Amino acid sequence: MATIADNIQEQHRRISTACVLAARPVQSVTLLVVSKTFPGSAVREAFAAGERRFGENYVQEGLDKLAELADLRSQLEWHLIGPLQSNKTRPVAEAFDWVHSVDRLKTAQRLSEQRPSHLPPLNVCLQVNISGEASKSGLAPGEVAGLARIVAQLPRLRLRGLMAIPEPAADPEAQRHPHRALAVLLRDLNAQLGLQMDTLSMGMSADLEAAIAEGASMVRVGSAIFGQRKSA
Repeated sequence: MATIADNIQEQHRRISTACVLAARPVQSVTLLVVSKTFPGSAVREAFAAGERRFGENYVQEGLDKLAELADLRSQLEWHLIGPLQSNKTRPVAEAFDWVHSVDRLKTAQRLSEQRPSHLPPLNVCLQVNISGEASKSGLAPGEVAGLARIVAQLPRLRLRGLMAIPEPAADPEAQRHPHRALAVLLRDLNAQLGLQMDTLSMGMSADLEAAIAEGASMVRVGSAIFGQRKSA
């Protein structure tokens, strides 16, 4: 039976192969290990296998895990990748290193106000509903520029890029379309607004190859590392 370390090695192999096929440096893509619903012990296994970046979907679960793994805090980078309600921004601003799911000005403003001054700026990505799904959070593509312009000016935040969770598709070419649209949006925003966003958080266990082919800089992988997710 494959171990967490074995699975991590396999994901790095997938990333390397996809980068070669896309004529991209392997170092241009970061693996974000998504540890939601899995225990701190699983994070420790992934840490022992060399991983340092971990993503959590749920605020309280993430905070509990940060506390459990406090002895590793200086060596880990914690990313909130799930929805963030404005009334839960303070503990996130105080504890996390990245937030991928900003899609409202109020949320960004609160994160900015509540980020402790002794910490580095909080890295944020704007979440884009790139497939236009009614059930998904995120900004419509046409709304991104307005929010990006403001967030880029907020103190204690660093606007790093865009995040999306495209509608699932089985066909590799169909998988590439929304990723391509997000990459074009990032490029256009940088040009139009004079920004220097460098992060495309897109691609998961099932579609990371398609995402890398279209320019992903960070792929979020959970089930392919830890196994099928337990219900939250």
